[in-house]
Amino acid sequence: MNLKILSLLGCLLSSPGFSQQQPLPVYQPAAFNGDWLVNSVPQKAGIYQANQGKELVLANGLLIRRFRVSPNLATVDYRNLTTSEQFIRSVKPEAFVVLNGKKYRVGGLEGQKEHAYLKEEWLDGLQTNPTDFQYRSFRTSALKPSLTTQSRTWTMNPNPPTGQELQLLFTARQPELQGVEVTVHYALYDRIPTLCKWVTIDNKSGKPVRIDQVVNEVLATPEEESAVVGKPDQMKKPQRIYIENNFAFNNAMRYDLSDQATHWKTDSLYTSQVNYYLDTPCLLEVYPTQGVGIDLEPNQTYVSIRSYELLLDSYDRERNGLARRKFYRTVAPWTSQNPIFMHLISTDPAVVRNVIDQCAETGYEMVILSFGSGLNMEDVGDANIRKFKELADYAHSKKILIGGYSLFSSRRIDDETDVIDPKTGLPDKGAFFGHAPCLASAWGIAYLAKLKKFITETGFDLLEHDGPYPGDVCASTRHPGHKGLHDSQWVQMEMQKGLYRFLSEKGVYINAPDWYFLDGTHKIAVGYREVNFSLSREQQKILNRQNIYDGTWEKTPSMGWGFVPLTKYQGGGPEAVLEPLSEHLTDYEQLMMQYYGAGVQACYRGPRLYDTEETKQTVKNVIDWYKKYRPILNSDIIHLRRADGRDWDGILHVNSSLKEKGLAMLYNPLKTKATKTIKLPLYYTGLRDTAFIRVGEGKARSYPLNRQYEAEITIELAPESYQWLVVEGK
Repeated sequence: MNLKILSLLGCLLSSPGFSQQQPLPVYQPAAFNGDWLVNSVPQKAGIYQANQGKELVLANGLLIRRFRVSPNLATVDYRNLTTSEQFIRSVKPEAFVVLNGKKYRVGGLEGQKEHAYLKEEWLDGLQTNPTDFQYRSFRTSALKPSLTTQSRTWTMNPNPPTGQELQLLFTARQPELQGVEVTVHYALYDRIPTLCKWVTIDNKSGKPVRIDQVVNEVLATPEEESAVVGKPDQMKKPQRIYIENNFAFNNAMRYDLSDQATHWKTDSLYTSQVNYYLDTPCLLEVYPTQGVGIDLEPNQTYVSIRSYELLLDSYDRERNGLARRKFYRTVAPWTSQNPIFMHLISTDPAVVRNVIDQCAETGYEMVILSFGSGLNMEDVGDANIRKFKELADYAHSKKILIGGYSLFSSRRIDDETDVIDPKTGLPDKGAFFGHAPCLASAWGIAYLAKLKKFITETGFDLLEHDGPYPGDVCASTRHPGHKGLHDSQWVQMEMQKGLYRFLSEKGVYINAPDWYFLDGTHKIAVGYREVNFSLSREQQKILNRQNIYDGTWEKTPSMGWGFVPLTKYQGGGPEAVLEPLSEHLTDYEQLMMQYYGAGVQACYRGPRLYDTEETKQTVKNVIDWYKKYRPILNSDIIHLRRADGRDWDGILHVNSSLKEKGLAMLYNPLKTKATKTIKLPLYYTGLRDTAFIRVGEGKARSYPLNRQYEAEITIELAPESYQWLVVEGK
């Protein structure tokens, strides 16, 4: 590159607003040729320049996102390098902001005539709109984790994500916006086709700025399908770009039903589409539906929600689920923590100490003081703090972690505290679960302070939090934490996420009811209907396997918890519970093996883990087995056959980087012996020609793989039993 081009690059890509940097390297295409879900990707995330300094490039061998930087900055190319699939058909702004009631575009280029596709030769003719926020400069850095975490528990992936961050600075020419700086952030991760995008706003204007809304991502993508007529909600949204953001709540225990910020819209500029009424959903915008509604004071910085974009290469449910699970393990590695815990229903010190001793003797790692145990974390009096600190100290002396449950939602405090229904102006069951306190009320602010004080001073290692669930809005104008309806949801969400970030940074493990994984929580229900645990043990065994099967398509095993009622729960008779444990040892063992065999921790809820020496040995044997195979049991699940009570069912764990490259759990629900010939799909084990498979701890046999990378194995399953198979390479 000659000196003239380097000078041009410096003018286009740098300014005094950001620190000066060395010229970026020229982008050289280098797509990864292997399968990123099986093989290690050698290419790292990088930030480059291209087209003689006219463009910035983000690439990591799996995806590329390219920006034209003049006369304003805009995304002009966004591709999956594995498939060459293009996700840009039309140039759009980098973001929208609504400030002081007025909407502004951030970046973007105008003048594209045809919006069904974009040609490279059109780019030089595109223009900027002087009323838009204009690109000024860029800055690069190594990727910084979205939050700092500690781990006190076993963790599948202890490593923080790596990659590169690109920051793009924009300012406006209008006098009323002088001193308002908008920065668009991109974080590109190593080894996965994923980037994260968010927006920050710095108020250097000397006066408050009202932030009504921030749209942090705008993408005009090709449509998934063409329909001459049909409304947006009747047509498929693009399937090969998966969007997740950290503004999700709904108590659904699934992200797609919890997402509150991903919006697929129509594009009126796309006049050549097939749909006669221009109703094709092909314009992605990411923003909180209720808006932001806050006043940004001078010298303050606003941080938007984060949107994560995972480029997929298939329509296959299992493969796309594997991609999402690798996304969580990489982007939010704290979700791979998976301690072995039990749920204790008492806070009597003698009972607690006994269970701590039982955990230490059998290999359990954590005690959770469950709902109904009598734990009250809102009591921060000296006596209560002292009681539970002594119990925590005792647990820690035995190398056992301890924590407990706190209820927020589904409770009424008083008229001053509860959320106010905007329709009625009253605290009259306007919340998702009827009554609920407002987190930004004086009571809610004190509640958060009490939890932090209790956990910090007792040394508790876990919070099991029951709410806040749904992001309730609140029309009160008297709560000190928010000003009114317009900012109530945003403020409460930030307070909630702030608690989880605070605890996660201190190494506190968090079971939470909603999808706060990207802000520090660790576990949610794998699938949970309370009244089902009043059914018979025979029913529970099959239902639990169904829950595991259904709840691990998108979640990793460590992200979900199950439930085993050792004592009566939600009704039911003796046929529903396991106590006395020694009298139901076969069912107890199988329920443990079903969960541990899936890598899913269950809440074993009761007063003890064992009642006799035989029961103790059974529990210890299961835990020893689980710890022996812990890495593979916490690895990805391939779904073999869903439990239906009529035939065998099972799952297969896979991990190409381990010695045990696969472990299958197979079940026979029938009252007769079953001999089955099963084809194990071993592609994701990384094995290509031969697999060595053993039944249980038996001797391994060699099995050839067919052209679908399957090994055909015949196995006998005893009546109403289970068996495991271990898969290894040479």
